[in-house]
Amino acid sequence: MAHHMKERYQQDVAPALTKEFGFDNPMQIPRIEKVVVNIGVGEALDNAKSLDAAVDEMTLITGQKPVVTKARRSIAAFKLREGRAIGVKVTLRGERMWSFLDRMINVALPRTRDFRGVSSDSFDGRGNYTLGVREQIIFPEIQYDKIDKVRGFEVTIVTTAPNDEQARRLLQLMGMPFARGV
Repeated sequence: MAHHMKERYQQDVAPALTKEFGFDNPMQIPRIEKVVVNIGVGEALDNAKSLDAAVDEMTLITGQKPVVTKARRSIAAFKLREGRAIGVKVTLRGERMWSFLDRMINVALPRTRDFRGVSSDSFDGRGNYTLGVREQIIFPEIQYDKIDKVRGFEVTIVTTAPNDEQARRLLQLMGMPFARGV
């Protein structure tokens, strides 16, 4: 399936973008560089069991073991001590990236309750797109009866597009289910 995603990019998406934006150099064609998946700060991460669960789930979902991000400095207001785990993060490239995108777009997102599409304006102005997955259980790798709690995470798709317009078109052509009329 992952090959399907990569082939779709090479055979359909790249030529369509070239035609649409009038690129004359193949290097100008926006492509997906990497996908970063992360679970941010949560009370959960005070709790070692919960941290382990987040690591395990992230490994199941992405096929890659995540790194645990730690607080670089103490912030009293957030009761944050230096060195404390504040998140779990995976950076995907190549095959694993294509495979993850394929499963997220074609399997997981459509399983979201009352799914009406993802926001088409969560771009950062530099061609990167971030979407929040509210529940890890939309990924079929996660067994509902095995989880300690429902947790969400953030997916950032980093593209080489110079602006949001090109990045949006790239993701749209790759099958990203953007909500209509938003």
